[in-house]
Amino acid sequence: MQTLQSPISATAPRTDLSETGATGADDLLVIGDRPFKSRLMTGTGKYRNFDEMRASIDASGCEIVTVAVRRVQTNAPGHEGLAEALDWSKIWMLPNTAGCKTAEEAIRVARLGREMAKLLGQEDNNFVKLEVIPDPKYLLPDPIGTLEAAEQLVTEGFAVLPYINADPLLAKRLEEVGCATVMPLGSPIGSGQGIQNAANIRIIVDNATIPVVVDAGIGTPSEAAQAMELGASALLINTAIAQAQNPAQMGRAMGLATEAGRLAYQAGRIPVKAYASASSPLTGVVNS
Repeated sequence: MQTLQSPISATAPRTDLSETGATGADDLLVIGDRPFKSRLMTGTGKYRNFDEMRASIDASGCEIVTVAVRRVQTNAPGHEGLAEALDWSKIWMLPNTAGCKTAEEAIRVARLGREMAKLLGQEDNNFVKLEVIPDPKYLLPDPIGTLEAAEQLVTEGFAVLPYINADPLLAKRLEEVGCATVMPLGSPIGSGQGIQNAANIRIIVDNATIPVVVDAGIGTPSEAAQAMELGASALLINTAIAQAQNPAQMGRAMGLATEAGRLAYQAGRIPVKAYASASSPLTGVVNS
């Protein structure tokens, strides 16, 4: 009996909408002075094994992958050998300060992350995802500590990507001190609650002149598309991919949803109306 192959394979060729001209050849995500074709970033945590991680990253089409500097340096469970598990000549590393509770800790770990990137061949990598999280239950970022650390790291030449609550005033302040992006959370990390802060994210997008990356809480491709339709420049998705029953297939789905949401935002949706509007006009209709 012949086995039927699933019509949607995690290893099937991706439809790269940027190559078809659908999004335009110049529609690149630019962070600092570095351009990227993909608007999806993924993580390296919570995968069951490195094979699933590699397959998921490849299927998603992402070009930026986060690495928790502290967990790699301490060989935390699931992170042993992580730095060597990926081909860093093809993927841009985004070191992050996960696990830091104060601005001082985050600054030290950011410096270690920059050195780690250099050791892995990315001599010009000055990116850091800034996380200052003293809250162990809800994992909400500290706005004061984040701003303090961002100010110092910008003066040291880092391209700072700060993880924040969806606070429009803080986002603007971080932009003013020189951050390369702002990364408002959609909902708490790993919660899968989706976009709970849509109104604030929309305000952040409207006021920003730097990329806005929605980070945390996205659980499904429909939520990824929703975030992009709000006008986000990019997404960072980890748990929803890593913990899926089929991570590679979910990675591909998230990559396609990110592209679809970007297209929809650029296309411009129809106005919301309180009443029906016929698709076919009644003028010129033949009457019986």
